[in-house]
Amino acid sequence: MSKEILINNNGFETRVALIDGGLASEFWLERQQQSSIVGNIYKGRVQKVLPGLQAAFIDIGLAKSAFIHVSDFAEIERDVDKSQDVISTLLHEGQMLVVQVYKDQIGSKGARVTTQVSIPSRYLVMMPNASELLAISSRIDDVTERERLLTLMKEINEGNEDFGLIARTNAEQMQKALLEHDWQFLKRLWRKVAERIENQKTPSLIYSEFSLAKRVVRDHITENLTQITVDSYDIHLKVKQFVSDFAYEWPGEVHWYQGSRPLFDQFNAEDEIERILSKKVDLKSGGNLVFDQNEAMTTVDVNTGQYVGFKSLEDTAFKTNLEAAQVIARQLRLRNIGGIIVIDFIDMADVMHQQQVQQTLEEYLSLDSARTNVLGFTALNLMEVTRKRTTENIRDVVCEPCNKCHGSGYIQTIESNTFKLFREISRSVKQFKASKIMVIAAPNLVEYIIDEHSETLSEMEENLNKRITLQAEESYGRDQYDVVLL
Repeated sequence: MSKEILINNNGFETRVALIDGGLASEFWLERQQQSSIVGNIYKGRVQKVLPGLQAAFIDIGLAKSAFIHVSDFAEIERDVDKSQDVISTLLHEGQMLVVQVYKDQIGSKGARVTTQVSIPSRYLVMMPNASELLAISSRIDDVTERERLLTLMKEINEGNEDFGLIARTNAEQMQKALLEHDWQFLKRLWRKVAERIENQKTPSLIYSEFSLAKRVVRDHITENLTQITVDSYDIHLKVKQFVSDFAYEWPGEVHWYQGSRPLFDQFNAEDEIERILSKKVDLKSGGNLVFDQNEAMTTVDVNTGQYVGFKSLEDTAFKTNLEAAQVIARQLRLRNIGGIIVIDFIDMADVMHQQQVQQTLEEYLSLDSARTNVLGFTALNLMEVTRKRTTENIRDVVCEPCNKCHGSGYIQTIESNTFKLFREISRSVKQFKASKIMVIAAPNLVEYIIDEHSETLSEMEENLNKRITLQAEESYGRDQYDVVLL
């Protein structure tokens, strides 16, 4: 199926969409003040060693210190015995350490870093701390092709003691000349990086990952990609040069878009991108999905909605779940949702139906560049999925907690706010002496009290033996008020 890349830049943010079969399948957003640092290499200094956590904080020159666990060291296995104090044998305060960011700062947590440095190119990944390594992407499953690539990599990297290599999925069926072209680029790049490690001060940035536009082009420029469309002339030139350097054999076109309509509108992508922020996603069958994201996990509820089917309840559930599995896989990519995902599919009694839904979900998740793992149905008929999270999801990039509901998704009714105000008046009078009380509140709250609770207010005045006056303040929100004792 043909694909296109759309790159929109307006000077303060860059938006990139991957269009697959006429639909947006992935979306990336980078703002100047919020750009990702995943892939950046830093010359850092050990700030504090934490033996109890088998971890350390590393000063890499950013506002927040980076965090490294003992399992993030190139020479240590990830299942290291946590009862042993290994970190103290590896690090001491003030020590210089070259690290690479593999997870952005998310919320209050600092960036996660590793000593296992890797730099990807179009077909190959350079591994400087593993010069003996030659490996093939697990997504290339053809045994003959894996052997061919391994043989070519041995020939290309023979005698090189600077770095090992991993063949990316894009390397499948590629000629030796193209792989050598990539290797030459990585060789030149590592010389520059090694010089900076030797000569630059600590802490400092040693290597910066490509810009968003170049990064997406590098990772998705395959024979299925037919066109890259850019609405910024400067970025169009940079991408064109980048493609010329990295993918000179690519037959597609880098097009500078000069239309009067916005680029994403022209390709019918803007509305779909806007729907990323919606909790509800409609299915073509009439059913719908409801996404609920929080810090611990994301839950997805599948509903039949208006779809009633024609045969039986089981058939309706099965067909809705099949469609939902495809849409969920695409929405996870679009929204960049990571971590633990729990899907509440409609209950199915037929085990074969459950297996087909799981296989469909796995098939569509296999198109995802992020590592995913489908753990299957639980005893409660919930599907458990994990997806590797390296950057913040789109919702957290473009949204902030509501100052009315403070992230709960709900606000108290005006009646509840009224009774809350009455309780505050009673509490204040009992604590402090006052001859009269003035309530400054939002206009709608004042109006509601006068219309619906004037008798209650009169009774309060009588019981408290205090006069209560109401004053509307236009600048106050619907649940905002102050009780002033006079």
